Amino acid sequence: MSNTIKTVNPATGQTIREFETISDDQLQQKIEQTHQAYLDWKQRSLEERGKLVRRVGELLVEHQDRLSRLMTQEMGKPISQAPPELELCKGICDYSADNAASVLADEERDLPGGRALVTHQPIGIIFGIQPWNFPFYQVVRYTVANLMAGNTVLLKHAPNVWGCAEALEEIFREAGMPEDVFNVLYIRDEQASQVTEHRLVRGVTFTGSAATGRKVAAAASEQLKKTVLELGSNDAYLVLEDADIDKAVETCVTGRITNNGQTCVAAKRFVVVDAVYEQFRDTFVEKMKQVEFGDPTDENTQLGPLARRDLRDQLHEQVKESVEKGAVCLTGGEVPDEDGFFYPSTVLDNVTPGMPAYDGELFGPVASLIRARDEEDALRIANDSVYGLGGGIFSEDEERAVRLARDHFDTGMVCVNGYYIAQPNLPFGGVKESGYGREHGGYGMLEFVNTKSLMIAQ
Repeated sequence: MSNTIKTVNPATGQTIREFETISDDQLQQKIEQTHQAYLDWKQRSLEERGKLVRRVGELLVEHQDRLSRLMTQEMGKPISQAPPELELCKGICDYSADNAASVLADEERDLPGGRALVTHQPIGIIFGIQPWNFPFYQVVRYTVANLMAGNTVLLKHAPNVWGCAEALEEIFREAGMPEDVFNVLYIRDEQASQVTEHRLVRGVTFTGSAATGRKVAAAASEQLKKTVLELGSNDAYLVLEDADIDKAVETCVTGRITNNGQTCVAAKRFVVVDAVYEQFRDTFVEKMKQVEFGDPTDENTQLGPLARRDLRDQLHEQVKESVEKGAVCLTGGEVPDEDGFFYPSTVLDNVTPGMPAYDGELFGPVASLIRARDEEDALRIANDSVYGLGGGIFSEDEERAVRLARDHFDTGMVCVNGYYIAQPNLPFGGVKESGYGREHGGYGMLEFVNTKSLMIAQ
């Protein structure tokens, strides 16, 4: 078994560097060290924790040129889209530092013959298993919330972005974080179970596919440990009869190709009512045809490569299977004869149940067009999914759109007349096979704490 992991530039297919994995004994030592750090960290004041967390955010932005190049090199993110990811990280750091005192505050409750106090206390080490598509944001999202709560953190990052993981460790060190409060584990997949099973690890958070999420949740539940899962989705964006079609098209193209289409809350299924279907389809296809893939280091590139060859090949198989089952490819749909793992912007029409483009998650720049009879049918199609992360509605009747989103959309997040991803002040998470638990908006700070009742007789 090899003790090295290679990172590969997806734009060229060339090896960037090799990392040495750690042994089982070294892994056990890392866990012990992270627990020792917890014993001190949990006693630090919220003010002190917040000051250090805020500094992490500042440094991520101060180093954004270097970190942006690293993201682009390791996972193919268009260079122009990298700084916004780092700005989002800073926003999360600032929001968490600003709001931890109110989120984690003790609460007085009534008690016959005395008084009661509800308090939120840290529990120990939280183990995060994170993906490559937003290599800094995905880590900062759970790490900062748990550090503010008084926990310490272990990270198993996706192997293709271990350079980003290493850079994060350096940032935390430069910010003045105590040693071992945040530790990166350079381990093989099969070593992860040792972390989950360790008596000093108290919770597990995972972002990735539903298939792997099931395994992570099962392993943690064997140890009676809580998990937070943020899994995949095939978010539906509904275009109703009274929608501003030009605005809907512009927004939907952005929502499909951002981050090379590799976003859990990307706009993926476009459910359009019959009355405006052809108008939306024709305009949308023309806009998607204008999106050309290219060198991700070029500031003008909108679409870079997919992160790995196997992911590109898997996406193409899903497209081919959908076409074989009756979908019509209106643009794209062919693997280009280029170095690197590029895939063109692609639109599939006549998408129906039983196709990967309808039932599954297409993690790349492939859009599924689905015709609905009317508003009621569009909502039915949107909810006809095993997933439930995000989605959207386009309608000029904002009050009606909000009501439909609030009362009938079976997802954790809904956009109205726009496309948004994560916001530091709003809860992020889904339902059904998109997972459970919430991050951001203060909710992430309460996922891995001991909410403790104190009953005081008087």
